[in-house]
Amino acid sequence: MKYRIIKVVKKASVLLGLVAGVAVFTPTTALAADERFVLVSHAPDSDSWWNTIKNAIKEAGDQLDVKVEYRNPPTGDLADMARILEQAVASNPNGIITTLADYDVLKGALKKAEKKGIPVITINSGTHQQSEDVGALMHVGQPEYDAGYGAGKRAKKDGVKSFVCVNHYITNPASVERCQGFADALGVDLGSQMIDSGQDPTGIEKKVLAYLRAKPDTGAVLTLGPTSAHPTLRALEKNRQLGKIYFGTFDLSGEIAEAIKEGNIQWGIDQQPFLQGYVPVMALTLYNRYGVIPSNNINSGPGFVTKNNVGLVEKLAGEYR
Repeated sequence: MKYRIIKVVKKASVLLGLVAGVAVFTPTTALAADERFVLVSHAPDSDSWWNTIKNAIKEAGDQLDVKVEYRNPPTGDLADMARILEQAVASNPNGIITTLADYDVLKGALKKAEKKGIPVITINSGTHQQSEDVGALMHVGQPEYDAGYGAGKRAKKDGVKSFVCVNHYITNPASVERCQGFADALGVDLGSQMIDSGQDPTGIEKKVLAYLRAKPDTGAVLTLGPTSAHPTLRALEKNRQLGKIYFGTFDLSGEIAEAIKEGNIQWGIDQQPFLQGYVPVMALTLYNRYGVIPSNNINSGPGFVTKNNVGLVEKLAGEYR
């Protein structure tokens, strides 16, 4: 037990070293006997990208001796997510970790958590200001518009003038921010360059093929994660544009890493989901036990994975990256 405590403290100290400062607050619970946190995401069951976050909260829970529950709406319905979040608040956990997929839909449930004194950390979706407005302690994630803008600057430098954004979760405002940032960096209107692809792999493949047939001069393809990237790869293979059209994507998977190695995808944006899962569990544990919490938000991304550095992350994709 002594060794385990030392190990946990060392891990927490290393992570806190990544943060600019540490502020001291009054914790809502002190040294709870059975600490329990709930993470509520907006992701449907079909979204494999979240496996890395699930792995992160499991490791954090094991290493810090806390229980972390993962809950999500099976179909990705945000109204369902709001109900799940309210249920989590009603269960009186020691802390809540949640995405802000839609501020207007979720703010009511999070205000209830604030009134009950349940500490909240937001992750992944949402802005720093939105996180503050719902009373969260901090936000851990990737500024989505900035990430899209950075990707667009990179694409513009590479000569891209037009694109199609394959949006597989268009009901989440963060997804539109990614596409909008990309368009703004290119200096073009987003307009019809964003398609609502849905999440069915066959449907995505057909919609990408139809778009590229209708607009053969499209200069680039932007996908927003493995859910849309994998079917898009198959679509490009079918119309013989694989490796010929400029292709960038958000997020990583084993298939995406392999496509980057082969030159079929130019880059993947890594928002480091492991950090989005591990850091909030670590921060809530420190807050509940000792009353300390990082004093600033943490940007977990963006970072670009290219053919030059993909070898460093491909073995970890889907588990730690």
